[in-house]
Amino acid sequence: MTPILFILVLLAVSVLAGFLGGLLGLGGGIVVVPALTLGLGINIRYAIGASIVSVIATSSGAAATYVRQRLANLRVAMLWEIATTSGAITGAFMAGVLPARFLYLLFGGLMTYSALAIFRKRRHTEHVIKPDRWADSLQLHSSYFDEATQTEHEYHVTRTKLGLFLMYLAGNVSGLLGIGSGALKVPAMDLAMGLPIKVSTATSNFMIGVTAAASAGVYFSRGDMDPFIAGPVAAGVLLGATLASLVLNRIAAQKLRYLFAIVLLFISLQMLYHGIFQ
Repeated sequence: MTPILFILVLLAVSVLAGFLGGLLGLGGGIVVVPALTLGLGINIRYAIGASIVSVIATSSGAAATYVRQRLANLRVAMLWEIATTSGAITGAFMAGVLPARFLYLLFGGLMTYSALAIFRKRRHTEHVIKPDRWADSLQLHSSYFDEATQTEHEYHVTRTKLGLFLMYLAGNVSGLLGIGSGALKVPAMDLAMGLPIKVSTATSNFMIGVTAAASAGVYFSRGDMDPFIAGPVAAGVLLGATLASLVLNRIAAQKLRYLFAIVLLFISLQMLYHGIFQ
């Protein structure tokens, strides 16, 4: 493959990754890492380094629109970012000593669990919310206008302490795998803390850029970022994420949830196969 063709392929893959990442709150890395490693044969450590850059690009491309549409909950994002940033730094240092096969298996296992949890979610459980003093005191509850149904939706945040713990774990995954941790943040917010799926994905998009930036310096200093790979990936992901921000609020919430689960399950199976048999 010639260098020009390689860059064009990277751009095409990255636009798709940015669109899915911006739409589902995954950060683009959920597509970038498997595409670079399984499709183009790039070492997983360089793929994760490029993915970290793509996560920052996804957040930059989509977050502003989500804030303007009131989909992203800024109070929730700022609180949980404390935990995810700490976790990202920890995970980035751990990635330097863990074997590549373990990273594949960890990636695949976490994605499989998240996909199955999303599939099990039922519509009628979305509004079963337990009172939470932290959420009340910090005024984390909010509302948003759903363009798909043309209605205003109020929601209440619950299990704030559990949320902080889960976000620290999600940050660890981000630092380890370069996936922006949205693959864990979104299920955690949707399933455990009572945020609607659209708010979960939008808030995740707002958060992932800061989380990724916390670990990017570690990857750069270790030499795991190749500009020849990271540059086209960042450009393509930024374009895709910007496009995604224009359509998220027009998609029905249940369809978005199922799309999220299908994407996670498909990629998790690929990564598990590579970790076991390659």
